Amino acid sequence: MPRFFLLITLTLSVFAGVARADAPLIILDRSQLPFDLSPGNPANSPARSSNSPNSAWNSASNTANSASAWENRPSNPANEQRLIFTSDGSVLGYYATNAGGVMNLFDVNGNRIAYRPARGTRSLFTTSGEWCGTVDRNRGGMILAVTRSCAARF
Repeated sequence: MPRFFLLITLTLSVFAGVARADAPLIILDRSQLPFDLSPGNPANSPARSSNSPNSAWNSASNTANSASAWENRPSNPANEQRLIFTSDGSVLGYYATNAGGVMNLFDVNGNRIAYRPARGTRSLFTTSGEWCGTVDRNRGGMILAVTRSCAARF
């Protein structure tokens, strides 16, 4: 468990020079996650109804989650302040939060890759509902720690 938090701390120091709203993406080792962040925790389970991609606010059919909504478009200047990037500075996409509080992750072309439900979990889920990773906050910043398969979707 402590190794995960050390990794988060080191990652934040590496990314210290970027804009505060931008989010670094790191690959996680699921075996190093504490229980409260792991998919084994019932709150983070894909089977939980509030985490489901069929839940109204999480749903791809909800226009608030569509790339055609202004808030989610790659051309929206606000999304230039919410970039998702790697340790080498490569931009993978951006994130946007809908009116219901769901945080959506998009690739650079505006394709929705994953979401974090509005309440009850810090877990990320793919648009098909698979557990994808977790969101961690530290020193006012945000880090997206995701599985290799989730990162490959970008």
